[in-house]
Amino acid sequence: MSAKLQIELQPLSREHVASFCRLVVALAEFEKLPPPEEAAQARLIEDALGAKPRIEVWLAFVSEDAEPCGYMILVETYSSFLALPTLYLEDLFVLPERRKAGVGGTLLKKAVCLAHERGCGRMEWTALDWNVNAQQVYEQRLGAKRMGEWLLYRMTRDDMASYLAAGSGQSDTVGKSSSE
Repeated sequence: MSAKLQIELQPLSREHVASFCRLVVALAEFEKLPPPEEAAQARLIEDALGAKPRIEVWLAFVSEDAEPCGYMILVETYSSFLALPTLYLEDLFVLPERRKAGVGGTLLKKAVCLAHERGCGRMEWTALDWNVNAQQVYEQRLGAKRMGEWLLYRMTRDDMASYLAAGSGQSDTVGKSSSE
C-alpha cells in the first residue's frame, strides 16, 4: 500500500506566478475555452498580488512535486439580506494526473474553513452543466445545494459596450423608486 500524499496549500506568491498561469491555461483547455492571453495573465497577477488585490489565490502542492498541481480563486461578495459577506469560489482546478488524490477536496475544505473563519453567511460557486463529477462531489460529499431558483446572467465587456453605446433610456429608471 502506498503512503498517502501530503497536500500543502499556499497563497500565491511571486515565486509561483508562472505555474499559476499554466494552471489557468490548463483549466481553459479542460473547459474548451480560449486561454487568457499574456495581457490577461498580467492582469490576473496584478489582481492577485498588486497593491489592492481583487482576488485571493491558493495553490495546492503534493509532497513529491515542486510545482503546484491545483489552484482556487476566491473573492468576497456581500449579502444585503444577511448583512454578511459571501465567499465566492471563482475557480477550482486540479491537473488530471492529481485528481482523485484528495487535492480538490483539500482546496474545497480550505475555502469552507476560510468562509467560516471570516464570518461569511454563505459560500457560493457555479459548476458547468456537463461537469457531472464535480456536481456529485458538491452535492453528495459536501452537502451543497443546487440553487434552482437563481439564474446566472452575464454580460461580456463587448455586451456592456454595446448596451452603453445604444444609450438605452431604460437604464435611467433601473433601481429608482417611483417617488424619485
